[in-house]
Amino acid sequence: MNMEIKINSLNSIHEAAKQFIAAMGDNTVFAFYGKMGAGKTTFIKAVCEELGVTDVINSPTFAIVNEYRSDETDELIYHFDFYRIKKLDEVYDMGYEDYFYSGALCFIEWPELVEELLPGNAVKVEIEESEDGSRIMRFEAE
Repeated sequence: MNMEIKINSLNSIHEAAKQFIAAMGDNTVFAFYGKMGAGKTTFIKAVCEELGVTDVINSPTFAIVNEYRSDETDELIYHFDFYRIKKLDEVYDMGYEDYFYSGALCFIEWPELVEELLPGNAVKVEIEESEDGSRIMRFEAE
């Protein structure tokens, strides 16, 4: 099913996050594509908050992965940022399979840098900034 969610402003990001969560289905790995500044981190943060994460949520730029736990469901959520990856060996060394195939939710920023390691069932989410500053998100969920 093709989904499109429009985010008019930061004020409506939590509404968009709820729509996204409702459409996630049984999928666990979500790859977020978008230019620098498109709002990937901000959107993932809103989704994590809607899923019950009360920890401070930051982009894991230096750590590559941040781990959160939902206070509501006790579920683990992994947030990846592969922006600083220089070679795939770094991703192998971090044991990416343990995360991607864990059944836990995985939200991935800059997935284009690890494209060949993404599971076949990863959901591609594209975020584009419109001229008026709003964002359009497109993804296909099974």
